[in-house]
Amino acid sequence: MLDKIVIANRGEIALRILRACREMGIRTVAVHSEADRDLKHVLMADEAVCIGPAPSSDSYLNIPAIISAAEVTDAVAIHPGYGFLSENADFAERVMQSGFIFIGPRPDTIRLMGDKICAKEAMQRAGIPCVPGSDGPLGDDYMENLKLAKEIGFPVIIKAAGGGGGRGMRVVHSEAALINAITMTKAEASSAFGNDQVYMEKFLERPRHIEFQILADSHGNAIHLGERDCSMQRRHQKVLEEAPAPGLTEEQRREIGERCAQACQEIGYLGAGTFEFLYEDGEFYFIEMNTRLQVEHPVTEMVTGVDLVKEQIRIAAGEAMSYTQEDIVMRGHAIECRINAEDPDNFMPSPGLIEQLHLPGGPGIRVDTHIYAGYKVPPFYDSMIGKLIAQGETRSCALARMRTALNETIITGIKCNIPLLSRIISDSGFKAGGQHIHYLEDMLGMRE
Repeated sequence: MLDKIVIANRGEIALRILRACREMGIRTVAVHSEADRDLKHVLMADEAVCIGPAPSSDSYLNIPAIISAAEVTDAVAIHPGYGFLSENADFAERVMQSGFIFIGPRPDTIRLMGDKICAKEAMQRAGIPCVPGSDGPLGDDYMENLKLAKEIGFPVIIKAAGGGGGRGMRVVHSEAALINAITMTKAEASSAFGNDQVYMEKFLERPRHIEFQILADSHGNAIHLGERDCSMQRRHQKVLEEAPAPGLTEEQRREIGERCAQACQEIGYLGAGTFEFLYEDGEFYFIEMNTRLQVEHPVTEMVTGVDLVKEQIRIAAGEAMSYTQEDIVMRGHAIECRINAEDPDNFMPSPGLIEQLHLPGGPGIRVDTHIYAGYKVPPFYDSMIGKLIAQGETRSCALARMRTALNETIITGIKCNIPLLSRIISDSGFKAGGQHIHYLEDMLGMRE
């Protein structure tokens, strides 16, 4: 087993990784920016190394500084968490070339899945259903692109091959708007991702966002751990997730889950990963694969009993995973709310000093957070300050527990989005289950 791991991240996920390491008897090294000296995991880690000033580009995205921290502390592995460098193939490659273990997939797999066109082609070969669209990047021939759009049927969506996080995409409803949408998306893609390739897909009007969690080891084993429904989104950013997905049958879960596990074996995947799908009219359409741990992984852990971070570490150490597919049984229902330091009315970030903090408890309640009374939320990073998870024997039980837990949560000194989360939990449409990805924006009157 790995004896010392560098945690190359911050906030709640860094603390989550530290706790898993503690349980496994693994020593930890917390790398941090100058602004994050007082983070909880930094104070708790066996060793801490400052890797640069507050801006991410000078610290959490500083590859030489992170590798140097591993060298001076005699660590053997680096866990990237999510965000930052977690899906950066060059980082994974540099880590391995420097003699350390990267706790994640191999660099070539990250590159394959990071290019949406190549990923789609790989999934089609593996028998994973995909959204109808172009078989590769769009060329410069307008008439050919127009012909393709007509064959697919309007509306279509133009997407950047290297995009993600809701960036680099445009919906096109008419022939007249097509050429401008392609030109603008290519320009945005080149600027944001260093890759101006774009592709075209059928735009699904009211799909749900459903994703499947997988694990694969170096011994040829691959399993799925069921699905999560992540359809409550605002501007392509997830707000609330749950597992299992309301209304999905066991037969659908088994069929798509097994295909995902098989695809992992075919591409030589290693570690934890997530297949993301759009789901409409009973059909699944692959959109992308995330080659890392997801923010919403706790809901899967709550209903399966599997510690995904521990499994990541065991797999990276060369061990076989602890579970077979027959061991995975989904019990009950779990819901996760992302708590953000932001104004609940206009969503503007709200950094500052946390004056009072009271976190909820009780049966089935889990809180993943790095904040504490007296902690100052910095203005330099993502606004998420915690995740509140409620699990129950049924979805209605999980909803009731989440409602109580949100009411119990007290955070003063900054603004946070708990009022919005409470509104979603109490909404009749959400309580009915199975809503589409535009439902939240419709509810808030934000949809364009």
